[in-house]
Amino acid sequence: MTETEIHDMFVIGLRNAHAMENEALRMMRPQLPRMERYPAVAAKLEQHIGETEDQIIRLEHILEEMDENYLSVKDMILSFIGATAVMSHAGLGDAVLRDAFADFAFENYEIAAYKSLLTIADAGNFSEAKDALQASLAEEQSMARWLDDNLPLVTQKFLLMWEGDGPLGTQR
Repeated sequence: MTETEIHDMFVIGLRNAHAMENEALRMMRPQLPRMERYPAVAAKLEQHIGETEDQIIRLEHILEEMDENYLSVKDMILSFIGATAVMSHAGLGDAVLRDAFADFAFENYEIAAYKSLLTIADAGNFSEAKDALQASLAEEQSMARWLDDNLPLVTQKFLLMWEGDGPLGTQR
């Protein structure tokens, strides 16, 4: 692969990651109201929303340093898909569990994307971008670990509330 091709691939990957992080925000923000009865989950989600906003800024900074634009058609497409996905979860009695499953899957997708970007950064000698990408990777890995560790507890609490309040008890 030529230097130009690696550069172009890196820019595409950065733009894709930018769209991915914006999609993550569109997924997480509507979940907060459903987490009223899950304060630990809500707190972690709020923290990760802040981290995701920082990740977007990091990606924009890297692209700006490369004299590249960070807006893409994928941002618009993923915006529509994300809104559709959020609406498909709204009002369901098991939305808390569905959100947890979707978040866990998405975190692992983000981990894979950042690992790939770091590999391309190495191949193209984009060392100035590596610290920012590594920071984002670490945040995604931390969130994925938290979700992995806490999914059984969230599920247990969900079952207890379901038993006590019926299926509508999780929607408050």
